[in-house]
Amino acid sequence: MADVIDRIQGEIEQNPVMLYMKGTPMFPQCGFSARVVQILSHLQVPFQSANVLEDMELREGIKEFSQWPTIPQLYVKGQFVGGCDIIMEMFQSGELETLLEENGVAHTKAA
Repeated sequence: MADVIDRIQGEIEQNPVMLYMKGTPMFPQCGFSARVVQILSHLQVPFQSANVLEDMELREGIKEFSQWPTIPQLYVKGQFVGGCDIIMEMFQSGELETLLEENGVAHTKAA
């Protein structure tokens, strides 16, 4: 498990926006993952993703790493932001854009 924790730490440090999801951005494998990808795409946020369905150790490791039981999980500048419901709420309230701006992450303004 230590190896996967080190991998996660490295990924969230190297990628300003990192999404752990079921499936890929082109082919999400669950509605919650698809919704987060849709929000990030709408804001034109460049992000990296990891498909937890391809790696059971990663799937369990990310839950332990964040102390959060569900996937997807979004990280911005190394900080855990939340899962689908939190991301949706933050997007609707404008908090997500504020978080991206505060962290210097390129994006477009929501209409």
